[in-house]
Amino acid sequence: MTLSQTQIDAAAEDLFQAERDRTQIGLLSKRFEGLDMDGAYAIQDALVARKLADGRHITGWKIGLTSKAMQSALGIDVPDSGVLFDDMHFESGDTVPAGRFIQPRIEAEIAFIMKSDISGTDVTAEDIIAATECVAPAIEILDTRIVRADSENGQTRKVFDTIADNAANAGIVLGQERHAYGNHDLRWVGAIVARDGEVEETGLGAGVLDDPVTSMVWLAQRLGQYGQSIKAGQVVLSGSFIRPVECPSGTRIAADFGTFGRVDLAFE
Repeated sequence: MTLSQTQIDAAAEDLFQAERDRTQIGLLSKRFEGLDMDGAYAIQDALVARKLADGRHITGWKIGLTSKAMQSALGIDVPDSGVLFDDMHFESGDTVPAGRFIQPRIEAEIAFIMKSDISGTDVTAEDIIAATECVAPAIEILDTRIVRADSENGQTRKVFDTIADNAANAGIVLGQERHAYGNHDLRWVGAIVARDGEVEETGLGAGVLDDPVTSMVWLAQRLGQYGQSIKAGQVVLSGSFIRPVECPSGTRIAADFGTFGRVDLAFE
């Protein structure tokens, strides 16, 4: 479905205000029957433009839907991506203020911190490795400014809703540890994620397209198609290797990455 610029701008404005007001809007996939990936990214781009105009600064990128299980569940065969902003960053051990998010969830990921720009549709794994300053344990905070299911007909959110909503991106928590690429086999870097002292999820980096570097290549090549790039100093969340963990008020999260590090977070 080809959206008009008026439709794109209206959807982006609705998402922008929903995030600001901590409310949710209806399914865009219902509003725009036939909404496709191009339309969803067009809405995301318009949303990003509003955030930049509001004074936000881009600090990196997130890659989502990197596991085969999640792709199969949504009937797709490619990841998605969103933009990280300066107001999304938390430190390990922080407490998220009450009411900051609508329906927060978390995922465990490996973050890449870049030392040089990288772009182009022919980017390789070797290019990603050469451009990487270090890697670190991380938690992504997910939130949704779009309802998970329509109250009238029960229609559930589609991948196009998620992409338009900046890939459900809401926050990033980096662990204190930093590692040179190559000091750990990222396919075998894993995490034990506990909520309120009970283990909820475990996973390995291999769950991210077999190797987190592969998802980084995908992002760089996708951005290259649109004349964009990953910049030096930016952080990239390479994709989750666990299912999302719900985090209602009062939740305490501990993500133990073993020798790779640890990330802790609480929700007031």
